[in-house]
Amino acid sequence: MAHDKRPPGPKPTWAYAYKIVPPQSESRMRTVRALLDHERAHARQGARIWEGRFVLEQQVTHILVVSDAPHRDLEVNQRLEAELRGLEAGFSLTAAMAVEDDPMPPPVDPDPSPPPGGPTQGQG
Repeated sequence: MAHDKRPPGPKPTWAYAYKIVPPQSESRMRTVRALLDHERAHARQGARIWEGRFVLEQQVTHILVVSDAPHRDLEVNQRLEAELRGLEAGFSLTAAMAVEDDPMPPPVDPDPSPPPGGPTQGQG
């Protein structure tokens, strides 16, 4: 009896964000950046997905997290939140949302004119 050995499908991916108000400077968030970099490397060694990125805006700083787990109570989250509390940075956390792996739809051409060499108006 032959076993069907299909490769496993892609791991489900989840995204959530920390919203930090007031916005924080990159230099003030240096230890947080180091923590994010360390966790990314640790996740790769364990063949897991975990990525944290800063999104700096004028009114707010976000840390966008993409992970293979929807749980936001992981050890890294606890360390990150402790670091933010130590900086006395007020923050909130969004709900985790599944990231779909569907391919991008084809782009829509904003100019529906016929391609070169195609029929043109006024001839005939």
